[in-house]
Amino acid sequence: MMGAADKAELGFEEEDDMAAGTPPPARKMQSLDFEHIGSLAAVAESLSPRSKWRMTLRSIRIVIFQAKINVLLPFGPLAITLHYLSGNHQGWVFLFSLVGITPLAERLGYATEQLACYTGPTIGGLLNATFGNATEMIISIYALKNGMIRVVQQSLLGSILSNMLLVLGCAFFAGGLAHPNRDQVFNKASAVVNSGLLLMAVLGLMFPAVLHFTHSEAHYGKSEVSLSRFSSCIMLVAYASYLFFQLKSQRSLYSPIGELEEESTEDEEDEKEIAQGEAISWLFVLTIWISILSGYLVDAIQGASESLNMPLAFISVILLPIVGNAAEHASAIMFAMKNKLDITLGVAIGSSTQISMFVIPFCVVIGWMMGEEMDLNFQLFETATLFITVLVVAFMLQEGTSNYFKGFMLILCYLIVAASFFVHVDPKSSINNL
Repeated sequence: MMGAADKAELGFEEEDDMAAGTPPPARKMQSLDFEHIGSLAAVAESLSPRSKWRMTLRSIRIVIFQAKINVLLPFGPLAITLHYLSGNHQGWVFLFSLVGITPLAERLGYATEQLACYTGPTIGGLLNATFGNATEMIISIYALKNGMIRVVQQSLLGSILSNMLLVLGCAFFAGGLAHPNRDQVFNKASAVVNSGLLLMAVLGLMFPAVLHFTHSEAHYGKSEVSLSRFSSCIMLVAYASYLFFQLKSQRSLYSPIGELEEESTEDEEDEKEIAQGEAISWLFVLTIWISILSGYLVDAIQGASESLNMPLAFISVILLPIVGNAAEHASAIMFAMKNKLDITLGVAIGSSTQISMFVIPFCVVIGWMMGEEMDLNFQLFETATLFITVLVVAFMLQEGTSNYFKGFMLILCYLIVAASFFVHVDPKSSINNL
């Protein structure tokens, strides 16, 4: 026969009580209540001011003090100080602002990666591209406000060239060295669609330039601006349609290679170091600080060009985008070394697509609202450079594989482009025409 202790241990005591018509003991309910109260206490403790203060300090330690590149942060305040000192310090203000923005752009990329850990890889790549381009957008808006249209055009063109050649090349090169015995594979369908959008952007930039240089405008000086504004609206519609197509309509076709196999280990690979709300807060703080430094950077560009004896085109096309693309550079290399080529392409090629199909048309519309005649006539030299770059990268992506040799070739192509702009004299180099 089973004793009372044995029945209680096997859970039969409650059945005996029910059979006898007596209510069951409240021991289990009390234990459940205690567990519920304990969980509520834990939640209340996590929401207490002391706990929030500890989480804030931990977040500051991770974002600010863990990254070695943040030793460059003091150059930002130093640039602002030099700006207000007497004397000709434009060259130093530009260089210090450039150096000070670099760690901010990298930390902006880090915060975006942390936020992307809470989303899917497709949206994560879009977030990386969007916030990675925040630096370029802020610099462009400040330059537009100062009427420096050529700086806007050349810096955005430089961002596209830097992403497609330097960032993607370094990512392919690093990923190939990390996985030397085999080619890395990515989703070819997504790469083909991005290549098509980039060719459409070249189409939008080419016709205003051709219209200008063939002197075939119906209304001289006005037709190319009108065509640029119309084409910009069309390009914005095309980019919005692309986002809907990629994220909603045909989302399954653009899922990363091996996503189903890696889905179980994805959470282990993605390190969530800060909370989602903290990542959003850091994005807000870093964007504000970058916008402040961008204002001093833009103000010092012309003086820096003269004091450093560097062509303004080289500064705008090469130096500014390298700093602005620091976030994409770090993210693309990191994901390539983790064999996540689809996210790498989403960052590098997706960023170029976003600049060409969204940021440039957006700047044309913003300039329209400001009364500035920002157009899509990027001049013949720049437009030809972009066209050849898009063709080279499209050929590199058509197989759907990457290796270190392809990356090395893209890096060498970027060096040729950089040297070309160093010896290039901009036909609109006068500050009055900027």
